[in-house]
Amino acid sequence: MSHEFVSSTELRSRFARDLSELYGSEVPAYAQLVEVSEAVNAAVLARSGEDAERLGSIVRVTSERHGAIRVGTPDELAQVARIFGACGMQPVGFYDLREATPAIPVVSTAFRPLDRTDLADNPFRVFTSLLVVDDRRFFDARLEADLREFLGARTLFPEELLELADKAEANAGMPDDEAERFLELATAAFALSPEPVDRDWYDRLEAVSSVAADIGGVASTHINHLTPRVLDIDDLYARMTERGIEMIDRIQGPPRTDKPEILLRQTSFRALAEPRTFRDSDGSLSSGALRVRFGEVEARGVALTPKGRELYDTHGIDAFPGTEAELDGADLAYYTRNAEGSLLPIVYEDFLPRSAAGIFASNLTSDGSLDDSQQGSARDARWLQGVLGRELHDPYVLYDAERTAGR
Repeated sequence: MSHEFVSSTELRSRFARDLSELYGSEVPAYAQLVEVSEAVNAAVLARSGEDAERLGSIVRVTSERHGAIRVGTPDELAQVARIFGACGMQPVGFYDLREATPAIPVVSTAFRPLDRTDLADNPFRVFTSLLVVDDRRFFDARLEADLREFLGARTLFPEELLELADKAEANAGMPDDEAERFLELATAAFALSPEPVDRDWYDRLEAVSSVAADIGGVASTHINHLTPRVLDIDDLYARMTERGIEMIDRIQGPPRTDKPEILLRQTSFRALAEPRTFRDSDGSLSSGALRVRFGEVEARGVALTPKGRELYDTHGIDAFPGTEAELDGADLAYYTRNAEGSLLPIVYEDFLPRSAAGIFASNLTSDGSLDDSQQGSARDARWLQGVLGRELHDPYVLYDAERTAGR
């Protein structure tokens, strides 16, 4: 039995690797996405040299992944926080996708490392969405009650996994033998379940929202996408299309520009039909398919200040100056300086709710339904922090602290 200590950073690296292997086995087109991403990154590095690494070393960029999962209850979300906490990942940001277009009945946060050194070592992050089952715009009282009953009867994460997670978080790691068991259980918890799907129940939820069906229509959770990072997302989009991979209709986020790259740009290949077994109303089993998982890819730019974000949200990229020095001087984006005084951009490590909703919507199998005459249920960052049972970090506070320390 090995007692070599595995740090939370190493645990995060192994977890990201294991989930990548799992997802690649479940969604073969993901391997093509990774292959093309690496080819694009190599081409940019060859073309641009050191400038290609201003927003992160090629080692970091090549290994970088963000995942996405969806859960149904506050208890499930609190358990997820414990699992990711073991890997040095804490919740950052509050995203209400019910306010996006189209509206998605979830609120979300992202679990990620907080410290720049930890991010450089392994920046694995997981965008995690929670279904808002009491929002009357989506769910009437009867459907809410049925959803609560269904969700309350399932167990996503075994108690052994949660106990190991708590131990790892408390000690910033764990012995190697325990780490192996933790990773085995944690990876299995996010695997696509072979359990038959109740067709009538799934269809009932899908009539409201495909996302609601994906969360509440099955007895487990799973990885919805695992996203590599690319240095030229327009090139990747073209290369994937040339390979005959059907991409969504556009790249989400800021448009392509000759100005400094800002925030986050995302795109994906369309959700693929995955074979699933269904349980029909007469109890018999039949074959079918679900389109809920897709291959997303992202390109990251410099983080914007609140002033910069307001300018972008109200006027778009055209309102921005053309150089990093001007962005910094106008307090529009976050930069530090090296020993020689040169500007170093602080990478945007978070997400854009409009883009996330756009990716979701581009891969939905139905338009769903929304009753605007009903009142939406209140959810905010304070409520989510209470659910998590730990601090919900404000990304601007993190970026401000990093800029202050690096001046």
